[in-house]
Amino acid sequence: MKWNKLGRGTLASILSLALVSVTACSRDYVLAYVYVTTAKPLTSSSPAGGVSAYAVDYQIGSLTPLADSPVTAGRNPVTLVASPNGLNLYVVNHDDSSVSDFAIGTDGKIFLQNTYNVTGSQATAIAIDAAGAFLYVTFTYQVGPNGQQLYSPASPGPGGVTIFPINAKDGSLGTPSTVKVGNNPVGIVVSRPAGGNTYAYVLDQETPTTPKAQVLGFAQNTTTGALTPVPGTSITTDSTGKTVAVGYGAGTTPSAIAEDPSSRFVYITDEATNQLYGNVVANNGSLVAMTNGPFATGIFPVGLTIDPRGKFLYVANLSSSTVSAYAIDVASGTPVGSVGSASTATDTSPTCVTIEPALGIYLYTSNNLANTVSAMQLDPHNGGLKQVQNSPFPSGALPTCAVSVANGSHPTQIIVP
Repeated sequence: MKWNKLGRGTLASILSLALVSVTACSRDYVLAYVYVTTAKPLTSSSPAGGVSAYAVDYQIGSLTPLADSPVTAGRNPVTLVASPNGLNLYVVNHDDSSVSDFAIGTDGKIFLQNTYNVTGSQATAIAIDAAGAFLYVTFTYQVGPNGQQLYSPASPGPGGVTIFPINAKDGSLGTPSTVKVGNNPVGIVVSRPAGGNTYAYVLDQETPTTPKAQVLGFAQNTTTGALTPVPGTSITTDSTGKTVAVGYGAGTTPSAIAEDPSSRFVYITDEATNQLYGNVVANNGSLVAMTNGPFATGIFPVGLTIDPRGKFLYVANLSSSTVSAYAIDVASGTPVGSVGSASTATDTSPTCVTIEPALGIYLYTSNNLANTVSAMQLDPHNGGLKQVQNSPFPSGALPTCAVSVANGSHPTQIIVP
């Protein structure tokens, strides 16, 4: 996606007309929807967590809870992703090792359709390709061919990625396959190029006994969803039958990963060293570290996102309860601290950060220890942030992550493919 190259006056006029057109719609003031996973069980009689749903006001970005929210998910939902068409929401349930598939209604409400088991245990992260054809879910421990438990916290070992084909008609998931990776995969991103090859990158955090954290690169087969290692990444098996993965450096304890909309740059946060690593994507999908990195963040960075134009990058810092903002250099990908927003305060312990894709100007963080969602408006000129009126907004207990979806009647106004 890209931002149209228009003059400032023309841009302002178009934006004004876009907002006027919003008010004329039957679903007039709802620009987008925000969905937040919450880990604490919704009732005392069930271990299941939930998903809270909110409508985004187009004028100021404030949040209004939707009726019948929160909705029950699985045990310990930790993250989620929306389909590119905005019709389905997929939630990762860590303790159930499963994915919940929710249909998104025209009013933003969500309805559970199915729950699918991943092909390993302790699911951790999720991504979807730009075509909406395949869903990728990382898990912590591999299982054997007959479903027996090969690895566990008591006997650590490698994990993998479950690949689900997505039914184009209703968003349901088909029979999964598995790609084996290294120890403790905690993040995944699938590139979104306008043309050319599609790549996936997996964060392999490793363990205290195998401390070489890394990011693994794969080329995606767009027909089958299969992942094949790119140059610089290898997946082998040692003499004991254990998977051994080798990739690119990813700091000490990588915590989050994101790729810019042009699929030229991949960024990784390191929660142990409070740093942001940048990588340039080569033509063959391999990663080349930015020579002027790494870059400083706040304390214990765990969440990462890039605005829809690919101009600004935002990091959620758990321990300092802030969001760090960076302007992305178009040529080199270097993230530079944004004007006026080096460390904008959130509520306590932000975990995930998301930007609504309709106008791309409202940003939200899930605040784990405060049980709230912080809302901010970003300046499209310098990436600076300011608090939205009445922020923060209440959520369910122990929010873990957040994602946003454009209202179907208000698609992206200025940001276009």
